[in-house]
Amino acid sequence: MNIFKFNPLIKNLLWGREIWLLSGVDGNETTVAEGPYRGQALNLLVAQMKDRLVGKANYGRFGNHFPLLIKLIEARQDLSVQVHPNDETAHRHGKPMGKTEMWYVMPSEPGAKLYSGLCQAIDPEAFQQMVERKTISHALAQYEVSEGDVFFIPAGRVHAIGAGCTVAEIQQTSDVTYRIYDYDRLDGNGCLRTLHVAQAAECIDYTVSENYRTLYSPQTNEPVTVVDCPFFTTKVVDVCGQALLDYSRLDSFVILIAVKGKGYVSVGDQVMTMADGQALLLPATAKKAVVTGHLRLLETSVQRPS
Repeated sequence: MNIFKFNPLIKNLLWGREIWLLSGVDGNETTVAEGPYRGQALNLLVAQMKDRLVGKANYGRFGNHFPLLIKLIEARQDLSVQVHPNDETAHRHGKPMGKTEMWYVMPSEPGAKLYSGLCQAIDPEAFQQMVERKTISHALAQYEVSEGDVFFIPAGRVHAIGAGCTVAEIQQTSDVTYRIYDYDRLDGNGCLRTLHVAQAAECIDYTVSENYRTLYSPQTNEPVTVVDCPFFTTKVVDVCGQALLDYSRLDSFVILIAVKGKGYVSVGDQVMTMADGQALLLPATAKKAVVTGHLRLLETSVQRPS
């Protein structure tokens, strides 16, 4: 096969809903939706196809563990203020991988906000004081969001998703989240949700930046890079009519996520429909893809780190 579509996992949570479009998280793997590999879990597919699926460098780097997790997040309430560890800290805590991620904002409610990074200089002592006083959100940069906004969230950057936001999230294959503040919210058993302040304190990057939003200029039928980091490279592609995507020099799988519109993706003689909120996985052996229709895609791969 040249294109794989997976059965999504739907998770109804205290604050809203997550749809895991593509996941190799142990115990939460998505399975192939159709074709000769129908029903196969993602990591088993990697084990069978090896570098033909993920690329030679990626197979050497990650083995049979698929390196990315793709989600849609629909927030009906504010998510917790949180931070994620890098690989080194995650390993110290007995976790297989850290968590660097990015958000692409899909149509959201008017006035919906995201919180990304620090807006004021604080140190570890001030952090502890603000956590105790339940004022840590005051130290975060706030953004009223619009469709198409992009935010890169490297490990160590404190962040939160506000009520009314819908985002596509691309991240390392990790489910490690350290909650710092959760609005004294109760879980389904009537208990306060667990916080991870000590673990979070090990992870936080206290650097203050002027702007945490990623700025870019879309181009019709041409990929525009919005994130390029050691863990993934993501481009925005606005397809109007037809776009040819050339992967002849790429040693990686490619994930296409439709965030608006609908159309068709063809690789060789295989054609699949695609509409907003869906994702397709193209193996490393797919060197060209033709996208037809009117839609916006996120194109994500994992390239050899420099």
